[in-house]
Amino acid sequence: MTNEISHARLPRAIPLALACAALLIAGSPAHADAWPSKPVRMVVSYPPGGTVDAVARVIAPRLSARLGQSVVIDNRGGAGGAIGGDLVAKSAPDGYTVMLDASNHAQNPALRKMPFDTLRDLAPVSLLVKVPNVLVVNPSAPIKSVPDLIAQAKAKPGGINYASSGNGSAQHLAGELFASMAGVQITHVAYKGGGPALTDVMSGHVPVFFASLASSLPFIQGGKLRALAVTGKARSPALPQLPTVSEAGLPGYEVYEWNAVFVPAGTPATVVERLSKEVAATLREPEVRTRLEALGAEVIGSSPAELDSFRRAEIAKWTRLAKDNKIQVD
Repeated sequence: MTNEISHARLPRAIPLALACAALLIAGSPAHADAWPSKPVRMVVSYPPGGTVDAVARVIAPRLSARLGQSVVIDNRGGAGGAIGGDLVAKSAPDGYTVMLDASNHAQNPALRKMPFDTLRDLAPVSLLVKVPNVLVVNPSAPIKSVPDLIAQAKAKPGGINYASSGNGSAQHLAGELFASMAGVQITHVAYKGGGPALTDVMSGHVPVFFASLASSLPFIQGGKLRALAVTGKARSPALPQLPTVSEAGLPGYEVYEWNAVFVPAGTPATVVERLSKEVAATLREPEVRTRLEALGAEVIGSSPAELDSFRRAEIAKWTRLAKDNKIQVD
Protein backbone atom coordinates (compact mmCIF):
# COMPACT_ATOMS: atom_id res chain seq x y z
CA MET A 1 0.00 0.00 0.00
CA THR A 2 2.84 2.37 0.87
CA ASN A 3 4.58 1.70 -2.43
CA GLU A 4 1.35 2.33 -4.37
CA ILE A 5 0.89 5.75 -2.72
CA SER A 6 4.56 6.73 -3.37
CA HIS A 7 4.30 5.78 -7.05
CA ALA A 8 1.02 7.64 -7.38
CA ARG A 9 2.58 10.84 -6.05
CA LEU A 10 5.73 10.60 -8.19
CA PRO A 11 4.28 12.11 -11.42
CA ARG A 12 3.08 15.17 -9.50
CA ALA A 13 6.56 15.69 -8.04
CA ILE A 14 8.28 15.75 -11.44
CA PRO A 15 7.01 19.22 -12.58
CA LEU A 16 7.95 20.69 -9.20
CA ALA A 17 11.45 19.23 -9.42
CA LEU A 18 11.89 20.54 -12.94
CA ALA A 19 10.76 24.01 -11.89
CA CYS A 20 13.25 24.04 -9.01
CA ALA A 21 16.03 22.91 -11.33
CA ALA A 22 15.16 25.71 -13.78
CA LEU A 23 15.38 28.27 -10.99
CA LEU A 24 18.78 26.94 -9.92
CA ILE A 25 20.08 27.11 -13.50
CA ALA A 26 18.76 30.67 -13.92
CA GLY A 27 20.64 31.77 -10.82
CA SER A 28 23.85 29.98 -11.72
CA PRO A 29 27.07 31.59 -12.94
CA ALA A 30 26.43 30.11 -16.39
CA HIS A 31 23.30 32.29 -16.69
CA ALA A 32 25.18 35.38 -15.49
CA ASP A 33 27.84 34.69 -18.11
CA ALA A 34 25.19 35.03 -20.84
CA TRP A 35 25.92 38.77 -20.87
CA PRO A 36 26.55 40.10 -23.42
CA SER A 37 24.26 38.40 -25.91
CA LYS A 38 24.11 41.37 -28.31
CA PRO A 39 26.29 44.40 -29.22
CA VAL A 40 27.19 46.84 -26.46
CA ARG A 41 26.91 50.58 -27.08
CA MET A 42 29.83 52.63 -25.74
CA VAL A 43 28.70 56.25 -25.39
CA VAL A 44 31.73 58.54 -25.65
CA SER A 45 30.83 61.83 -24.02
CA TYR A 46 32.98 63.92 -26.40
CA PRO A 47 33.07 64.45 -30.19
CA PRO A 48 35.24 62.41 -32.56
CA GLY A 49 38.87 63.43 -32.95
CA GLY A 50 39.88 64.31 -29.39
CA THR A 51 41.86 62.38 -26.80
CA VAL A 52 38.75 60.83 -25.20
CA ASP A 53 37.63 59.48 -28.57
CA ALA A 54 41.17 58.23 -29.30
CA VAL A 55 41.22 56.24 -26.05
CA ALA A 56 37.82 54.72 -26.87
CA ARG A 57 38.98 53.66 -30.33
CA VAL A 58 42.09 51.98 -28.93
CA ILE A 59 40.08 50.02 -26.37
CA ALA A 60 36.80 49.15 -28.12
CA PRO A 61 38.06 46.60 -30.70
CA ARG A 62 40.03 44.59 -28.11
CA LEU A 63 37.20 44.75 -25.59
CA SER A 64 34.86 43.49 -28.32
CA ALA A 65 37.11 40.48 -28.84
CA ARG A 66 37.09 39.68 -25.12
CA LEU A 67 33.33 40.05 -24.73
CA GLY A 68 32.48 38.16 -27.91
CA GLN A 69 30.19 40.98 -29.02
CA SER A 70 30.74 44.24 -30.88
CA VAL A 71 31.39 47.33 -28.79
CA VAL A 72 29.92 50.14 -30.90
CA ILE A 73 31.15 53.69 -30.25
CA ASP A 74 28.46 56.37 -30.09
CA ASN A 75 29.90 59.90 -29.77
CA ARG A 76 27.56 62.21 -27.83
CA GLY A 77 29.52 65.38 -27.20
CA GLY A 78 28.34 68.67 -25.73
CA ALA A 79 28.08 70.57 -22.44
CA GLY A 80 31.45 69.29 -21.27
CA GLY A 81 30.30 65.66 -21.36
CA ALA A 82 26.97 66.30 -19.63
CA ILE A 83 24.88 65.39 -22.71
CA GLY A 84 26.43 61.94 -22.99
CA GLY A 85 26.24 61.50 -19.23
CA ASP A 86 22.54 62.32 -19.19
CA LEU A 87 21.87 59.80 -21.97
CA VAL A 88 23.65 57.00 -20.10
CA ALA A 89 22.19 57.94 -16.70
CA LYS A 90 18.69 57.53 -18.16
CA SER A 91 19.39 54.35 -20.14
CA ALA A 92 18.22 50.88 -19.16
CA PRO A 93 20.60 49.36 -16.56
CA ASP A 94 21.04 46.14 -18.52
CA GLY A 95 24.73 46.28 -19.41
CA TYR A 96 24.16 47.21 -23.04
CA THR A 97 24.85 50.93 -22.62
CA VAL A 98 28.19 51.93 -21.10
CA MET A 99 29.96 55.28 -21.07
CA LEU A 100 33.54 56.29 -21.57
CA ASP A 101 33.73 59.61 -19.75
CA ALA A 102 36.46 62.12 -18.88
CA SER A 103 37.52 64.31 -15.96
CA ASN A 104 34.56 66.63 -16.50
CA HIS A 105 32.58 63.80 -14.88
CA ALA A 106 33.90 65.20 -11.58
CA GLN A 107 34.11 68.85 -12.61
CA ASN A 108 30.62 69.36 -14.04
CA PRO A 109 28.79 68.87 -10.72
CA ALA A 110 30.92 71.67 -9.26
CA LEU A 111 30.26 74.10 -12.11
CA ARG A 112 26.81 73.68 -13.60
CA LYS A 113 23.27 72.58 -12.93
CA MET A 114 23.15 68.97 -14.04
CA PRO A 115 20.16 67.07 -15.53
CA PHE A 116 21.15 64.01 -13.48
CA ASP A 117 22.92 63.16 -10.22
CA THR A 118 26.44 61.98 -11.07
CA LEU A 119 27.01 59.85 -7.96
CA ARG A 120 23.48 58.48 -7.76
CA ASP A 121 22.80 57.77 -11.43
CA LEU A 122 26.14 56.50 -12.79
CA ALA A 123 27.88 53.43 -11.39
CA PRO A 124 31.69 53.12 -11.64
CA VAL A 125 33.35 50.32 -13.60
CA SER A 126 37.04 51.13 -14.15
CA LEU A 127 39.46 54.06 -14.26
CA LEU A 128 41.26 53.60 -17.58
CA VAL A 129 43.98 56.23 -17.83
CA LYS A 130 45.27 59.44 -16.25
CA VAL A 131 46.90 62.02 -18.51
CA PRO A 132 48.69 65.10 -17.16
CA ASN A 133 48.36 68.45 -18.89
CA VAL A 134 51.51 70.31 -19.83
CA LEU A 135 51.95 74.00 -19.06
CA VAL A 136 53.15 75.58 -22.30
CA VAL A 137 53.89 79.11 -23.47
CA ASN A 138 54.60 80.74 -26.80
CA PRO A 139 58.39 80.60 -27.35
CA SER A 140 58.53 84.39 -27.72
CA ALA A 141 56.86 84.98 -24.35
CA PRO A 142 59.23 86.22 -21.63
CA ILE A 143 58.24 83.31 -19.40
CA LYS A 144 60.94 80.67 -18.95
CA SER A 145 59.70 78.79 -15.87
CA VAL A 146 56.87 78.34 -13.39
CA PRO A 147 58.43 80.89 -10.97
CA ASP A 148 58.65 83.34 -13.91
CA LEU A 149 54.94 82.93 -14.61
CA ILE A 150 54.01 83.41 -10.95
CA ALA A 151 56.28 86.47 -10.58
CA GLN A 152 54.93 88.14 -13.72
CA ALA A 153 51.33 87.38 -12.75
CA LYS A 154 51.92 88.99 -9.35
CA ALA A 155 53.51 92.04 -10.98
CA LYS A 156 50.59 92.44 -13.42
CA PRO A 157 47.38 91.11 -11.78
CA GLY A 158 45.04 89.95 -14.55
CA GLY A 159 47.56 91.00 -17.19
CA ILE A 160 48.52 87.51 -18.35
CA ASN A 161 46.01 85.54 -20.42
CA TYR A 162 45.73 81.77 -20.58
CA ALA A 163 43.80 79.75 -23.14
CA SER A 164 41.47 76.80 -22.65
CA SER A 165 39.28 74.60 -24.81
CA GLY A 166 36.15 76.17 -23.28
CA ASN A 167 34.40 77.34 -20.14
CA GLY A 168 34.40 74.58 -17.55
CA SER A 169 36.94 72.50 -19.45
CA ALA A 170 39.76 70.63 -17.75
CA GLN A 171 42.26 73.23 -19.04
CA HIS A 172 40.13 76.06 -17.65
CA LEU A 173 40.10 74.50 -14.19
CA ALA A 174 43.81 73.66 -14.37
CA GLY A 175 44.44 77.38 -14.78
CA GLU A 176 42.01 78.33 -12.01
CA LEU A 177 43.67 75.91 -9.60
CA PHE A 178 47.10 77.25 -10.53
CA ALA A 179 45.97 80.84 -9.91
CA SER A 180 44.32 79.94 -6.62
CA MET A 181 47.32 78.03 -5.26
CA ALA A 182 49.84 80.63 -6.46
CA GLY A 183 47.76 83.55 -5.15
CA VAL A 184 47.72 85.33 -8.53
CA GLN A 185 45.18 86.60 -11.05
CA ILE A 186 45.44 85.34 -14.63
CA THR A 187 42.77 85.94 -17.25
CA HIS A 188 40.92 83.01 -18.81
CA VAL A 189 40.35 83.07 -22.59
CA ALA A 190 37.91 80.33 -23.64
CA TYR A 191 38.06 78.80 -27.12
CA LYS A 192 35.70 76.38 -28.85
CA GLY A 193 38.02 73.42 -28.57
CA GLY A 194 41.62 72.61 -27.81
CA GLY A 195 42.74 72.88 -31.45
CA PRO A 196 41.91 76.59 -31.87
CA ALA A 197 43.41 77.35 -28.46
CA LEU A 198 46.64 75.58 -29.37
CA THR A 199 46.81 77.44 -32.69
CA ASP A 200 46.41 80.84 -31.04
CA VAL A 201 49.06 80.09 -28.41
CA MET A 202 51.52 79.09 -31.14
CA SER A 203 50.59 82.24 -33.07
CA GLY A 204 51.30 84.40 -30.04
CA HIS A 205 47.75 85.69 -29.50
CA VAL A 206 47.58 84.14 -26.01
CA PRO A 207 50.81 83.32 -24.17
CA VAL A 208 49.87 80.49 -21.79
CA PHE A 209 47.98 77.18 -22.10
CA PHE A 210 47.52 74.12 -19.87
CA ALA A 211 47.50 71.92 -22.94
CA SER A 212 46.71 68.29 -23.55
CA LEU A 213 49.99 66.41 -23.55
CA ALA A 214 48.95 64.25 -26.52
CA SER A 215 48.03 67.18 -28.78
CA SER A 216 50.87 69.50 -27.78
CA LEU A 217 53.79 67.04 -27.73
CA PRO A 218 54.66 67.28 -31.46
CA PHE A 219 54.72 71.09 -31.24
CA ILE A 220 56.88 71.02 -28.11
CA GLN A 221 59.31 68.70 -29.84
CA GLY A 222 59.22 70.90 -32.96
CA GLY A 223 60.03 74.08 -31.02
CA LYS A 224 56.69 75.77 -31.65
CA LEU A 225 55.79 75.66 -27.94
CA ARG A 226 57.94 76.04 -24.84
CA ALA A 227 57.02 73.52 -22.15
CA LEU A 228 57.44 74.69 -18.56
CA ALA A 229 56.10 71.73 -16.54
CA VAL A 230 53.67 68.82 -16.47
CA THR A 231 50.70 68.91 -14.13
CA GLY A 232 50.85 65.36 -12.79
CA LYS A 233 52.28 64.05 -9.53
CA ALA A 234 55.30 62.58 -11.32
CA ARG A 235 57.26 63.45 -14.42
CA SER A 236 55.91 62.15 -17.71
CA PRO A 237 57.85 59.43 -19.57
CA ALA A 238 57.00 61.37 -22.74
CA LEU A 239 58.97 64.40 -21.43
CA PRO A 240 61.23 63.00 -18.70
CA GLN A 241 63.42 66.11 -18.54
CA LEU A 242 60.43 68.34 -17.74
CA PRO A 243 59.63 68.98 -14.05
CA THR A 244 56.18 68.78 -12.55
CA VAL A 245 54.46 72.06 -11.63
CA SER A 246 54.79 70.98 -8.00
CA GLU A 247 58.56 70.55 -8.11
CA ALA A 248 59.02 73.59 -10.38
CA GLY A 249 57.61 76.07 -7.88
CA LEU A 250 54.02 75.31 -6.80
CA PRO A 251 54.15 72.47 -4.24
CA GLY A 252 51.08 70.25 -4.09
CA TYR A 253 49.70 71.20 -7.50
CA GLU A 254 48.34 68.13 -9.29
CA VAL A 255 45.89 67.95 -12.20
CA TYR A 256 45.03 65.13 -14.58
CA GLU A 257 42.67 64.65 -17.41
CA TRP A 258 41.37 61.12 -17.04
CA ASN A 259 39.07 58.61 -18.69
CA ALA A 260 36.88 56.02 -17.04
CA VAL A 261 34.02 53.64 -17.78
CA PHE A 262 30.62 53.99 -16.12
CA VAL A 263 27.23 52.30 -16.49
CA PRO A 264 23.70 53.29 -15.44
CA ALA A 265 23.09 52.79 -11.72
CA GLY A 266 21.26 49.54 -11.08
CA THR A 267 23.23 47.55 -13.66
CA PRO A 268 23.59 43.99 -12.26
CA ALA A 269 26.69 43.51 -10.13
CA THR A 270 27.69 40.44 -12.17
CA VAL A 271 27.74 42.56 -15.34
CA VAL A 272 29.75 45.36 -13.70
CA GLU A 273 32.25 42.81 -12.34
CA ARG A 274 32.67 41.10 -15.71
CA LEU A 275 32.99 44.39 -17.59
CA SER A 276 35.56 45.72 -15.11
CA LYS A 277 37.57 42.49 -15.37
CA GLU A 278 37.59 42.54 -19.18
CA VAL A 279 38.47 46.25 -19.34
CA ALA A 280 41.44 45.67 -17.01
CA ALA A 281 42.57 42.70 -19.11
CA THR A 282 42.27 44.80 -22.28
CA LEU A 283 44.48 47.49 -20.75
CA ARG A 284 47.13 44.88 -19.93
CA GLU A 285 47.52 43.91 -23.59
CA PRO A 286 50.94 45.18 -24.73
CA GLU A 287 49.67 46.77 -27.96
CA VAL A 288 46.88 48.60 -26.15
CA ARG A 289 49.23 49.82 -23.42
CA THR A 290 51.80 51.02 -25.98
CA ARG A 291 49.21 52.97 -27.95
CA LEU A 292 47.78 54.62 -24.85
CA GLU A 293 51.22 55.52 -23.49
CA ALA A 294 51.94 57.18 -26.85
CA LEU A 295 49.11 59.58 -25.93
CA GLY A 296 51.00 60.47 -22.75
CA ALA A 297 48.67 58.34 -20.63
CA GLU A 298 49.35 56.48 -17.41
CA VAL A 299 47.44 53.22 -17.84
CA ILE A 300 45.42 52.20 -14.74
CA GLY A 301 42.60 49.61 -15.01
CA SER A 302 41.06 50.01 -11.55
CA SER A 303 38.29 48.17 -9.72
CA PRO A 304 34.82 49.76 -9.44
CA ALA A 305 35.47 50.57 -5.76
CA GLU A 306 38.79 52.26 -6.57
CA LEU A 307 37.16 54.37 -9.28
CA ASP A 308 34.35 55.37 -6.92
CA SER A 309 36.85 56.58 -4.30
CA PHE A 310 38.83 58.44 -6.96
CA ARG A 311 35.84 60.25 -8.46
CA ARG A 312 34.48 61.26 -5.05
CA ALA A 313 37.84 62.81 -4.18
CA GLU A 314 37.91 64.60 -7.54
CA ILE A 315 34.36 65.94 -7.12
CA ALA A 316 35.24 67.24 -3.64
CA LYS A 317 38.42 68.90 -4.96
CA TRP A 318 36.73 70.78 -7.81
CA THR A 319 33.66 71.68 -5.75
CA ARG A 320 35.95 73.27 -3.17
CA LEU A 321 37.81 75.23 -5.88
CA ALA A 322 34.59 76.44 -7.53
CA LYS A 323 33.08 77.51 -4.22
CA ASP A 324 36.18 79.27 -2.91
CA ASN A 325 36.74 81.15 -6.18
CA LYS A 326 33.09 81.62 -7.21
CA ILE A 327 33.57 79.77 -10.49
CA GLN A 328 30.40 78.95 -12.42
CA VAL A 329 29.80 78.34 -16.12
CA ASP A 330 25.99 78.50 -16.29
